[in-house]
Amino acid sequence: MQLSSQKRACCLANTMTEEQEVFLKHIQKKGLKRTAQRDLILDVFLRTEGHVSGDDLYRIVHTEDPTVGQTTVYRTLRLLTDAGLAREVRFGDGRAHYEHNYKHQHHDHMICSECGKIIEFYSPELEAIQDVMAAKHKFELTSHLLRMIGICAECRREERTRRHQAMAARKQPAARAAARGSHR
Repeated sequence: MQLSSQKRACCLANTMTEEQEVFLKHIQKKGLKRTAQRDLILDVFLRTEGHVSGDDLYRIVHTEDPTVGQTTVYRTLRLLTDAGLAREVRFGDGRAHYEHNYKHQHHDHMICSECGKIIEFYSPELEAIQDVMAAKHKFELTSHLLRMIGICAECRREERTRRHQAMAARKQPAARAAARGSHR
């Protein structure tokens, strides 16, 4: 049995997630049509956890549908951002990254300058300080981004291990020479 296009659209609308509905309303408001490629890009983005660059998203989408072009992915990412479903974040690596934004709690980021690891965190104390500073300067805060750059625990641990190994390697020749000298 085949469904008419109206019934198919009705069935699809009934199974749409809230995010899909938000996106559909947004593109309709912009005078754009719902396409299979846009639906796929939205689906892949929503399945992707963490932070994804446009190139990363394109690679994932392209494995599922090689006909989707890179320009389509980037334009759809802009639509997702404009619709409030995605948030663009920059980590100092020269690339825009995107994360889920719709009904996700605000958070800030710590970025390891060695390995690029990103740690998300939320601090009510920092939020309160920002509000106090905004009020002190009679500044109406509409949003904020906080990036803390440093070195993660794992990279610090690896650096300590490398230093200890280098120190041990430098001590070995001296210990061998001393041992040879005592045998003479």
